[in-house]
Amino acid sequence: MSIFSIFYKKKKLAAPWAKYYTEQDLKYKIPDITIFDQVKASKEKYPHNVAISYMGRKFDYTYLLKKIDDCAKGFNAYGITKGDIVTIMLPNVPEALISLYALNKLGAIANMTHPLSAEEEIKETILSTQSKYLVIYDAQYDKIKSFVKSTCIQKVIFVSPGDSLGLIKRSLYNFSQLKKFEHHPKDELYINWRKFMRFAKFSPEFERHKYGRNTPAVILHSGGTSGTPKNVVIQNRAFIFAAKGEEIDLIRLTPGDSALAIMPNFHGFGLSVLMHTPLALGCSTILVPKFDAKKFDTLFKKTRPTCVLGVPTLFEALSNSTNEKHLDLSFLKYVISGGDLLPIQLENKINKYFEDHNSDARITQGYGLSEALACVTMAHDHVNKPGSVGIPLAGNYVKIIDPATRKTVKYGDTGEIVVHSKALMMGYLNNESETNDALQVHDDGHVWLHTGDLGYMDEDGFIFYKGRIKRMIITSGYNVYPSHIEEVIESHPAVFQCSVVGVPHPYKQEVPKAFVVLKEGYKGLFIKNEIKMYCKKHLAKYMVPNEIVIRKRLPKTKLGKVDFNKLKEDTGADEE
Repeated sequence: MSIFSIFYKKKKLAAPWAKYYTEQDLKYKIPDITIFDQVKASKEKYPHNVAISYMGRKFDYTYLLKKIDDCAKGFNAYGITKGDIVTIMLPNVPEALISLYALNKLGAIANMTHPLSAEEEIKETILSTQSKYLVIYDAQYDKIKSFVKSTCIQKVIFVSPGDSLGLIKRSLYNFSQLKKFEHHPKDELYINWRKFMRFAKFSPEFERHKYGRNTPAVILHSGGTSGTPKNVVIQNRAFIFAAKGEEIDLIRLTPGDSALAIMPNFHGFGLSVLMHTPLALGCSTILVPKFDAKKFDTLFKKTRPTCVLGVPTLFEALSNSTNEKHLDLSFLKYVISGGDLLPIQLENKINKYFEDHNSDARITQGYGLSEALACVTMAHDHVNKPGSVGIPLAGNYVKIIDPATRKTVKYGDTGEIVVHSKALMMGYLNNESETNDALQVHDDGHVWLHTGDLGYMDEDGFIFYKGRIKRMIITSGYNVYPSHIEEVIESHPAVFQCSVVGVPHPYKQEVPKAFVVLKEGYKGLFIKNEIKMYCKKHLAKYMVPNEIVIRKRLPKTKLGKVDFNKLKEDTGADEE
């Protein structure tokens, strides 16, 4: 039996963080609307505010809504209706958001997928979601040509990053791309975006049916707690609820402010926090289709965003940027790190960078996952503690449990982070077993998302993230948390960054292995021995790394997180 058909008498949930919110904040009720309705409401309030900035071109809300309405007419004329799934596989370009909201207006679902997916990944996402249409970057044609006609796809719409540029820039871009990729053949299966929008503009108007907060809106992608790829179905309510929570927390954001969207649209944080929330609040989203870490400071100077969110490595890149000698960052209000642990030394380095560039902004952390639409907790302004990922957004609830017993642990004790929220996913598409593993009804009568993440909560309700349960190392029967070892090693004056993984051992089962990036000016065997002695002084014997390896940099995933799988396979010698 599905957990959604079981009813319990619900108990009142503990919320030690409630003192940071008003009673009105905590009792927010989600209106029965869609994300399209939210953007349309912003257009009614702020018709001439900039909604989207893209490569120097600005779209106000009136223009954006016109494009969305036309696009919806086109999809409707091609037969897209409520519940249909369309795969959107684009970088951060306006067409991705125009398609998303057009589909939402029709009650259809946008399957947001990585634009650089491999051929088999594209085929798998199309088949697993039974997508009817594919909106894809034109350079990806060679990845779909061999199989697309044998799938359920009825139409492929090709988008170019140049489509939303001005005439001159678009012409220059198109000329530069002439020989870079294979062009699709003239075939009724394929149509380019500009031709589709001309068709859409003159398509007949249609009667829009009423869709509300419980209508599915988006599919995101997650490995969940089992690590296997899954399609996460998100309702409109999650986006609406998240936007309200972020409005409450980021109180200094006002209509007309802007968010720099360097996180991609297929990532929950990017789509929700940096794209939809700004549009729901009358702000603008600055779309960055291709991020160049070496020119981060130049990007700031050109775009002047009010709010920026990214993984720690992006801010590390900013703090190392030297392109702009007199960069003034006084316009920044919020800088939020998420998606990975932010080492305290890097936090201090980034804050020093802001201070040196005339900004009173300080980097804070947030925590979330796709299954709860990305943002579960957030630190902001004065509601912050060093090392924490903040407190739950208003209306969210978090508790820390013993994974084996599901009993809540004491404040300060590490356990699994579980989440109760109005932003929880509907479930994994066509996967009831995995859904019921992730969403479980506890003795208090509430549905809780089991995140597979480790952390602890203090008595004020601040959450401290400690890593994945799967990263936990069991050595000689002891539970070892890599994040604790990393914190100790990173407190050594010679160490800039450290990541710890578990590697097989003949009789201890696993032992910790540390990969260390040294600060400039430090190198050699002497430092390794010193770090080893430092570990012996500050860690229990079973926690001391069995091996320490020096690296110039740590491998990263496509999203800029440390790639622990590659580290597990790394058997190389030190890099000097």
